[in-house]
Amino acid sequence: MSRQSRFEVKKVNAELLTLTYGALVTQMLRDFENVEDVNKQLERLGYNMGMRLIEDYLSKTNSSRCLDMRDTADKIQAAFRMYLNVQPTISNWAASGDEFSLIFDNNPLTEFVELPSDLTNLRYCGIINGCIRGALEMVQLEVQCWFAQDQLKGDSSTEIRVKFIRKLDDQMPGED
Repeated sequence: MSRQSRFEVKKVNAELLTLTYGALVTQMLRDFENVEDVNKQLERLGYNMGMRLIEDYLSKTNSSRCLDMRDTADKIQAAFRMYLNVQPTISNWAASGDEFSLIFDNNPLTEFVELPSDLTNLRYCGIINGCIRGALEMVQLEVQCWFAQDQLKGDSSTEIRVKFIRKLDDQMPGED
């Protein structure tokens, strides 16, 4: 497949995700009693996706274990480029090197989206945070992710903070 064809496939995949994701969030808002329940479900859905996407990412890129959080940030950036055809900027590193921001000037999930005023607490793109957490836990890194800025709430860009919590021990299935 030519480079142009791969770009077109990625663009179509990102657009399809954008359109179907909006329908998913709308249905969740109908199905659950409150916005906090929807936020939890979006995070959980993303977490489960991340647990599966990491295997695909590792097989396609032949990546080795992350050496540190800077290496982790670079690989997260590459995954966004690979799966959503968007490349967030990595910035705002904590002095300790254990926390950074992913800044999206354009977020494909929020194209054509406008939040009503009664949904200001909705974390519409919470699926992304869950996806990052799920993928990194599969490679033994526990992190926290949260929105520092959100274009859907009037900010100039979307900023996701990622903070390293701890390295998880490798466990064999059935171990406690």
